[in-house]
Amino acid sequence: MTTLKEMYDKEIVPGLRETFGYKNPMEVPKITKIVLNIGLGEAINNIKLLDSAAGDLALIAGQKPVITKAKKSIAAFKLREGMPIGCMVTLRREKMYDFLQKLVNIALPRVRDFRGVSGKAFDGRGNYSLGIREQIIFPEIDFDKTDAIKGLNVSIVTTAKTDKEGKELLRLFGMPFKN
Repeated sequence: MTTLKEMYDKEIVPGLRETFGYKNPMEVPKITKIVLNIGLGEAINNIKLLDSAAGDLALIAGQKPVITKAKKSIAAFKLREGMPIGCMVTLRREKMYDFLQKLVNIALPRVRDFRGVSGKAFDGRGNYSLGIREQIIFPEIDFDKTDAIKGLNVSIVTTAKTDKEGKELLRLFGMPFKN
């Protein structure tokens, strides 16, 4: 089985050059990083939730997550500046391609009643964001050992200039967009 990096070099780059008419191979969009984020508002009351979320994220991503802290105090949520409220991981290079392959081929098909991901979640500059409601769709997470089902945000950052280029890049990588 070929890796996504090899597939990008051999199949995706020529396909994008033909579709968009790029003359220089450095013009062809590529994925620069994938950011995984779990935000836990409940961590204000129960700090142990943050530890389990960080453990789950470490299993999913294959590297240690960074604990994110609140930037502002919000009295209505009993939140003070500097309190830990989530965790995140930034994946680059090989780990990024490994995660993308796992997301597209293993995790997303395990979602109940899955009909594809929305093609409208681009930011205007070719970057794509995806929200996953349950972290248990990843094969590394043992359902019996999870204390709570947590959501997960996946942001795929590309060098594409437009949403059309970014969507075509992700489609060629195998992202299952709805029609």
